[in-house]
Amino acid sequence: MNYRFLIQYDGSRYSGWQKQGNTDKTIQGKLENVLSILAGTQVEVHGSGRTDAGVHAYGQTANAHLQTDLPVSGIRDYLNQYLPEDIAVLEVTAVHPRFHSRLNASRKTYCYRIRTNPVKDVFDRKYVYSMEGPFDVPAMRKAAELLTGTHDFTSFCGNRRMKKSAVRTIYEIRIEETQDELRFWYTGDGFLQYMVRIITGTLAETGLGKREAGSMTEILEAKNRDAAGMTMPPQGLALMDVVYLSV
Repeated sequence: MNYRFLIQYDGSRYSGWQKQGNTDKTIQGKLENVLSILAGTQVEVHGSGRTDAGVHAYGQTANAHLQTDLPVSGIRDYLNQYLPEDIAVLEVTAVHPRFHSRLNASRKTYCYRIRTNPVKDVFDRKYVYSMEGPFDVPAMRKAAELLTGTHDFTSFCGNRRMKKSAVRTIYEIRIEETQDELRFWYTGDGFLQYMVRIITGTLAETGLGKREAGSMTEILEAKNRDAAGMTMPPQGLALMDVVYLSV
């Protein structure tokens, strides 16, 4: 049976989603360990994407094939009983045998949070990155408009050796401003390694007057990582939602 999992996690103490041979501190690894004990055989978990070390998720999706007599609610409860406290399975659903959480994903939404208040928030410090302004928010929004659409995002990719296509579609970049924070919302069909963090860094530099909003077109055309801005730290980033056309 193929099961779909809706997962939430605090990525602060993990080396990312993807299982690695040199550490047991990965989200995928923790899930596979618990499910393998439940099923009595090795279970492979497929995630919708690989969140980096320190990145969080409110709505990660994964799937796995396993045999068990437990109902979906029982699988969920079993996972939540034995997973660490910073990983939670919100839902378990039986899906079509050919459903694949990564291959069938149609769009994903990420959010990056920048705390602009110079006074740190001790309770939220693991989920925001502090960066003092003032920021020119209209300039950042103008720059974001130039990055929306289908483009080659090589300049915004952290993997300089990637040989696959870097063409992605960003459907929306929304920048929300509050008294203490800037929140950058990204919805697209997929994202390259560090792509959201690099775009956020580039937009932040624009807001600080270090770049012109119109330079985004030149950065895209350069297809060179050195043309874009800094890579923002991971703690401000969270995967919010993954949408599927069919399950």
